[in-house]
Amino acid sequence: MTPEHTFSEPTNTEAIRVIGRFEAGRGIPEQMRSDVRMLGGLLGRVLRESGDDGLFEDVERLRLATIQAYDQETPEAFDRAAAIAESFSVARADEVARAFTCYFHLVNLAEEHQRVRVLRERAGQPGREDAADTVATAYARLRSEVGDAEARRRLEELRFHPVFTAHPTEARRRAVSSSIRRLSELLTQHDAASVDGAEEQRAERRMLEEIDTLWRTAPLRAQKPSPTDEVRTVMGVFDETLFTTVPHVYRRIDDALRGDESGASAPVVPAFVRVGSWVGGDRDGNPFVTASVTREAAQIASDHVLRGLERALERIGRTLTLDAEDTPPSSAVVALWDAFAAAEPSVAADLATRSPGEPHRRVLLALARRVAATRSRAGSLGYGAPEELLDDLRVIQTSLADAGAKRHAFGGIQHLIWQVESYGFHLTELEVRQHSQVHAKALAELESGEAVSAQTEEVLDVFRAIADIQRDYGLRAAGRYVVSFTQAASDLAAVHRLARHALGDDALVLDVVPLFETFADLQAAPDILAEVVTFPEFQERMAATGNRLEVMLGYSDSSKDVGPVAANLALYEAQEKIAQWAQESGITLTLFHGRGGALGRGGGPANSAILAQPPHSVDGRFKLTEQGEVIFARYGEPAIAMRHIDQVAAATLLASSPTVEARTSSAAARYADIAAVMDVASRERFFSLVKAEGFAPWFATVTPMEEIGLLALGSRPARRGLSVESLEDLRAIPWVFAWTQARINLAGWFGLGTALEAIGDEALLAEAYREWPLLRTMVDNVAMSLAKTDERIARQYLALGDRDDLAALVLDELALTREWVIRLTGGDRLLENKPILQRAVQLRSPYVDALSLLQLRALRALRSSAATAPEGSGADAEQQRLLLLSVSGVAAGLQNTG
Repeated sequence: MTPEHTFSEPTNTEAIRVIGRFEAGRGIPEQMRSDVRMLGGLLGRVLRESGDDGLFEDVERLRLATIQAYDQETPEAFDRAAAIAESFSVARADEVARAFTCYFHLVNLAEEHQRVRVLRERAGQPGREDAADTVATAYARLRSEVGDAEARRRLEELRFHPVFTAHPTEARRRAVSSSIRRLSELLTQHDAASVDGAEEQRAERRMLEEIDTLWRTAPLRAQKPSPTDEVRTVMGVFDETLFTTVPHVYRRIDDALRGDESGASAPVVPAFVRVGSWVGGDRDGNPFVTASVTREAAQIASDHVLRGLERALERIGRTLTLDAEDTPPSSAVVALWDAFAAAEPSVAADLATRSPGEPHRRVLLALARRVAATRSRAGSLGYGAPEELLDDLRVIQTSLADAGAKRHAFGGIQHLIWQVESYGFHLTELEVRQHSQVHAKALAELESGEAVSAQTEEVLDVFRAIADIQRDYGLRAAGRYVVSFTQAASDLAAVHRLARHALGDDALVLDVVPLFETFADLQAAPDILAEVVTFPEFQERMAATGNRLEVMLGYSDSSKDVGPVAANLALYEAQEKIAQWAQESGITLTLFHGRGGALGRGGGPANSAILAQPPHSVDGRFKLTEQGEVIFARYGEPAIAMRHIDQVAAATLLASSPTVEARTSSAAARYADIAAVMDVASRERFFSLVKAEGFAPWFATVTPMEEIGLLALGSRPARRGLSVESLEDLRAIPWVFAWTQARINLAGWFGLGTALEAIGDEALLAEAYREWPLLRTMVDNVAMSLAKTDERIARQYLALGDRDDLAALVLDELALTREWVIRLTGGDRLLENKPILQRAVQLRSPYVDALSLLQLRALRALRSSAATAPEGSGADAEQQRLLLLSVSGVAAGLQNTG
């Protein structure tokens, strides 16, 4: 017996029987099972060694009870588990919650490790993935449809542009993330060690020490991170993964396309990744993001990329020990060296002594010195722009190729070129975002002739900050200005007017990007854009960029506005109309998708969503926001980051193929009547809930929405106003996060059941599910969202609100939606058509249940004390801490939560 889900080996017959039945049919790969068993056993040992007396036994009692409740699905089993959770003292419940949270971190680690194993195995077995899965296979399919020349043109214009945001959904501390990353490295070492050997024992001992660190590290932040802290957290992903991973993605694609020729001649794969960031630039509703923070964010990012380039130049330079006799330098390389020697004679003399007869090595190390000078801004040695470094690298590349050292020219040197092309000297293209109403208020003040407020002066200083960043780090470093809640063309013109107030006639290059968020704004978008492109400032900028225009679509607020079904349909329609307008107007359009990590905020698999987009809405360019825990899940591990980038880029390339576009457009036309019925039915159902009298305070009562605002998740406030009386003032993130914590996930599915029931024709819907990519993506995402709900626990949360009518509405829609989704996807249970995902959800669910039960007891206690305590006495600090611990644990267990 080798149970994978255990804090240690079970010690009684009942435990073995329960765990054995729970394991049955789960199909866990043996290597992953072994990893989880080992990590769980080490955690059990830490609990026995470090916890209070009886802690391990209490954790085991609750664990086994929740497995039984999940497995048996009987009220009696559920009540037993709830009774155990209620029986703990607050202090003990606190420890138990921490133990389960630690366990989730370890299970997530084991699952990620297994994904890496599978990816490495597949890398040696070409042909296992389908045509939409990698750039190489997508390119082959595209070439068969449009021919070599057109396929090559589209590949050269490919662009994938993730934009990292600081939205506060990463519940774990950076210290916890760092501990998990160290454990990941130790798990890799453990794999490589011989069985029962000294290295294996050493790895396990170090893992035990690291798990003890994880257990003893406070799981909750003591205070909210500052925007600068958030910038540095994102920089960690760049340092550890992205800087080296992205050129490896390019190389792997070039290898697949060109075989043995790859690395021996110029690549065909362009540097198609650009990384954007709102961290330190997004001030919509965040008073802590100031102009000085934006300047500092740009400086931090530049410092990181320049350090990375300096290290890479030195590393490759040290190995480029090619003798001048066999690999003579070109006259251009000699000229580079002479210029450097004249500027820095002592440094040049040292490099010449260290690299006798190795001219290419000397020059590359000299470039490293110039990059260092660029970073420190020391004297005139530094580069003025990344294009200057690219020119020097191409001089070296050409010299090496002409001298016959092609593998060096198109190997390491090419990686450097790709890195500079992708990241420049700025690393992330920093974007500013501000609310249209803030601009309107500032303009009203400025044009009234009265005294200017501090807020308006800050608005103006942002434009000065952008000008400073462009001067210091180049135009790509900053310049996109996103206007949230764009409702009229004048909202965009206001940005240019403010820039003139701030800078006068001084040059400032701005790409003003409208963000259409609400249902009404999405419908109005084409008319607003048609007016905007007549403005002189837009015409001038578009003329300079080849008639390019960027438009952002908000998934979060549109879903909160009309419900997930109507929002998805509205987003498709808006994209279709905007893309058609752009085509007719000769405009090269980039649609920027404001997708969050959670399904209720437009999350889910990006590649399937791309292939469901309207014709010409992608056209080889895909830009989206990446936030919170999703950044680390997709980009925190090199092999997974490579796979994710490859998949998304492949879908981006393939989305504009004639067959994909034809299928998408014909399906949209064929099922337009179904879409219309679903739109009306789902919106009416959604409004019957959210527009019911007293809904907003009821929502705040039946979920931990208010308490989530106390978590030190991010620098940004959880809501725009001071009250939950108005749903409009509530940000989309806590709206989604709170429903997830209550195990209801309402933001991801509510209304779909009613929409499908309104159609009623199961055969027609089954056909639509097969043939209509938009419906298929929607239903599959809802299936994932529903799989993470738990009706038994949801009922407990809903009971807190004393509104049987609203609770019944939620539960009835839950049952109806689950029934229809299972009918369309097949099988007897959710996700049976996606067994790997189903397994991942099922393995976690009983353990999430344990944390939910602990959260419920804390929430009941807080609600009870709030009702009876004297006004102003404050909440019970112990119960509040328990609730916040459980929030962190549930987030770790469910993953894409916010």
